Amino acid sequence: METATDGETTREFDGRRWWTLAVFAFVALEGATLQMQGAIIPVLRTTFGTAQWQLGLVSPAGTLGFLVCVAAVGAVAGRLETRKLLLVGVAGTGCSVLLMGLVPSFGAFLVVLLVRGAFAGIGRGSDRPLLSHLYPRRRGQLFGYYDMMWAVGATLGPLVVTVALWMENWRLAYYALAASFLPLVALIWFLPSPSVESGDDPLTLAGVRRIVQNPAVMVMAAGILFSTGVEGGLFTWLTTYADGRVPASLVTVSLSILLVAYIPGRFAAGSLSERFGYLPLVFGLGSLCLVGAVYTFVFASGLGVLVGVFCIGVGLSGLYPTLLAYATESAPTHSAPINALALVVSSCGIAGVPTLMGFVIERSGVAVAMRLLLVPIVGLLVVALVAWARLGTVVDTTRTVDSTGD
Repeated sequence: METATDGETTREFDGRRWWTLAVFAFVALEGATLQMQGAIIPVLRTTFGTAQWQLGLVSPAGTLGFLVCVAAVGAVAGRLETRKLLLVGVAGTGCSVLLMGLVPSFGAFLVVLLVRGAFAGIGRGSDRPLLSHLYPRRRGQLFGYYDMMWAVGATLGPLVVTVALWMENWRLAYYALAASFLPLVALIWFLPSPSVESGDDPLTLAGVRRIVQNPAVMVMAAGILFSTGVEGGLFTWLTTYADGRVPASLVTVSLSILLVAYIPGRFAAGSLSERFGYLPLVFGLGSLCLVGAVYTFVFASGLGVLVGVFCIGVGLSGLYPTLLAYATESAPTHSAPINALALVVSSCGIAGVPTLMGFVIERSGVAVAMRLLLVPIVGLLVVALVAWARLGTVVDTTRTVDSTGD
C-alpha cells in the first residue's frame, strides 16, 4: 500500500492554504463590488442625468447575469475543472469592474453590470464548493469564515467610494478595485489544481431528484428564503426607518452598523457550528434575531435603534452559511448544485421581500413594514425547530441520505 511522504503532505497543506486564501480574497472583493452599487447610485444620477426609474434597474441588471451563471455552474459541476472556472470568474469580474469605471453612459454601465454579474456568478458558483471539498470535516466553520470575508468586503466597498468622492472622481473607486484583482488572478494562474479527497459528481436527472427530495436541502431552501428576505428588507428600507428615529448624521450609518455586525457574527457562527450542531445553532441565531427585531422595531428609539440593529446583524449573519453547510453535509458530492440553489433562493428572498414591503410602506408606513419582518423570522424558527425534531442532527440526516444511495 502506498503512503504519502512528508513532502507530499506539506505540499498538499500549502496548496489548500493558498486556495483558501484565493477563495476568501475573491469573495471579499466581490462583496466590495456589490455594496459599492448603492453608494454610487446618486453619483450616476448626477453624472449621466439618469431618471429615478432607470436607477432602479441597477440591482436587477447585476442579479440577472449572476443567477444565470450560478445555475449554469451548478449544472456542469463535476464536468469542468474548478481551477479554470475560478480563473474565468475572477479575471472576468476584475475586467468588468475596470470597465464600470470607463463607461461613457448609464446604458453602458448597465450592460457592463450585467456582464460583471455573470462572471461573478461563475466565480461564486465554484468557490464555496471548492471549500466544501478542501475541508470536508469543517464545512460549517469554513462557510462561516467565507461569509465573514464577504462582510468585510461589503463593509469596505462604500468606504472606497467615499474616498474616491473626496478625490472628486468616482471612477477611481472602480480603478482601485480592479487593480486589487490583479494579484488574485496571478495567484490562481500559478497555483496547481486543488487537491481534494473527492469532488462533485456530474449532475444527472437522478441526482437532481435526490437533491430536490432531500429533506435537509428543503430545510435549507426554506430557511434561506426566510433569512435572506429579512436581509433584503433591512438592506433596502433600514435607512428609511432610521430617518427621524436616530440623529440625522447617523441615518446612513445604521446600514453600516448592520454590515459590521456580520463580521463577528459570521466568525462566531463558523466557530460554533461544529460544537453545537447546525440546526441548534440556526435556532439560537434566529432567536437572537427575533429578540433584536422586536426590540428595534417595537420598543427602541434614538441610539437604542442602532444597538438593536447590531443585535439583528449578529444573529442574522450566521444563518445563511450554517443552513448551507447543513444541506451540503447531507449530499457532499453535489455541493455545487446545492450552492447554486442556495444562491438562487437567496436572490429571490433579497429581491422579493423589499418589493412587498414597498407596497406596505405606501399604504401603512415604514414602521408597519419593518414589524412585518418578524413573520419570516418566526417562520425560520418554526422550520428549524420542526427539522430539529423530525430529522435530528446533521449526522442523522447524512445517514438517511446515504442509505438511499446518494
